[in-house]
Amino acid sequence: MNESELDEAELAYMTSRPLTTADADGDERVVEAALRPRTLAEVVGQERVREQLSLLLEAARARQRVPDHVLLNGPPGLGKTTLAMIVAAEMSAPLRLTSGPAITHAGDLAAILSGLNDGDVLFVDEIHRMSRPAEEMLYMAMEDFRVDVVIGKGPGATAIPLEIPPFTLVGATTRAGLLPSPLRDRFGFTAHLEFYEPADLERIVRRSAGLLDVELQPDGASEISRRSRGTPRIANRLLRRVRDFAQVRADGVVTRDLARAALELFEVDESGLDRLDRAVLDVLCRRFGGGPVGVSTLAVAVGEERETVEEVAEPFLVRRGLLARTPRGRVATAAAWAHLGMTAPESAWNADPTLFETESD
Repeated sequence: MNESELDEAELAYMTSRPLTTADADGDERVVEAALRPRTLAEVVGQERVREQLSLLLEAARARQRVPDHVLLNGPPGLGKTTLAMIVAAEMSAPLRLTSGPAITHAGDLAAILSGLNDGDVLFVDEIHRMSRPAEEMLYMAMEDFRVDVVIGKGPGATAIPLEIPPFTLVGATTRAGLLPSPLRDRFGFTAHLEFYEPADLERIVRRSAGLLDVELQPDGASEISRRSRGTPRIANRLLRRVRDFAQVRADGVVTRDLARAALELFEVDESGLDRLDRAVLDVLCRRFGGGPVGVSTLAVAVGEERETVEEVAEPFLVRRGLLARTPRGRVATAAAWAHLGMTAPESAWNADPTLFETESD
């Protein structure tokens, strides 16, 4: 992979060119990159992970060795890519980026590894989606810093050993259970990123507002943060949409009332549910009496792909205690009926709310 394959935001991190919001006009990806913290000290939340990672990097610098390989596990939008960039920045090392789906053959991985220099940080996003031959080649690369490149086929095939300079692999995954045990075991440090508390999200929103030159009132920041599903990426996205609303339809100052009006326009309700979330609950309760219903049937009813319902809407609804997964299908809880302003039937699923990770309202 060469630098031409990277977008401007990623390339800026690799070359240590500071990004400003002036660079970001008209490009949402670059805006998002500009809002990323660049050091561990700037990271908000994830205190335990920050402390552990700081210790790992400080010890590596003291020994003048590359840090152990790092696996970052957690739902999308919690900062796995940002932490990978910070690892490279803290070690003053170049960052190389790729993704699991892009590595379809062992030769693809060999080409990437052969281009590394001593001390480089290689970030592989969605590492659980690498092909099996590439995974098997990665085992040796991570442990012995060498790979065997096979030339030819059949009886005449020859394995040529290829030495690789010491490097640090940072893998990111949303589904650590799909990683084979031999690969997981080769990571020296594994971090699980948790959803953020509203107070931490509020600090993130205030920091982002300062970088974007948005006049944000404390109650406006609170309103945005509590609708952000515990996810910084969503918090920053909602802030940008509220900023647009304030600029076009108001005086540019983001207050609670203005944030509420803006988020209502963009179909984000007070609990953080968006159009798809509410559509799933509405179909489940109104058409199917609360379930149980198979996820494929739900997907057809709301006009979405099964994977979209299962991977985008369902995790948040389960976490909020609005949806339950049972052996017979998806079931709306009593809280889901209440959220829709409907009276739950006596047969409604009354899940124990302590079983679900909920956010403060």
